[in-house]
Amino acid sequence: MPAGAVDTVVFDLGGVLLDWDPRHLYRKLIDDPDELADFLDRVCTSEWHRGHDLGISILESCRELAREHPQHAELIMAWAQRGEEMISGPIEGTVGVLADLRRARVPCFALSNMEAETFPLRLDRFAFMRCFDGYVISGIEGIAKPDPAIFELLLTRHGLDPARTVFIDDSPRNVAAAEQAGVTAIRFGDPEQLRAELRVLGLPV
Repeated sequence: MPAGAVDTVVFDLGGVLLDWDPRHLYRKLIDDPDELADFLDRVCTSEWHRGHDLGISILESCRELAREHPQHAELIMAWAQRGEEMISGPIEGTVGVLADLRRARVPCFALSNMEAETFPLRLDRFAFMRCFDGYVISGIEGIAKPDPAIFELLLTRHGLDPARTVFIDDSPRNVAAAEQAGVTAIRFGDPEQLRAELRVLGLPV
């Protein structure tokens, strides 16, 4: 795509702007690395967590899972009670990219798989989260990436031209889904790689 053709940027949040990982919490609760890996692979799995991204109540989901695994009940309930400890903080380099784009008045949006309950907490917790022109949050909408419907919702709700939009995400599946929707997509690796790729697109970072 020629430089200057893209004039709107859409950010994923977790893994791009926020360092979110359940291990940040569970390393505090499970000393043995093998036990930690087994717990997240077998009990609080990514498939189970996807329900939260689709709008299922985190608390009710944890209570149900705790009934299925009573020996892990306290650990499971920590997901609901201490969930914000899964974020170690912002990814400062990417926050800097966002700040540069906002100073240059580039329209910026957020498209994130995130629970409905945690989104307002993070708006309060991180000032940069309030810098966007609009949001599409999976837990609020009941659809999650890489479902094509969430990209269509983003484009329609905010009147975005896919040919003039770039989407940034750390997941290869989500990047591929964005490209299928006609959006230029960047797989996030680190902030400097992101800056370089945005500059190639003619964006002022």
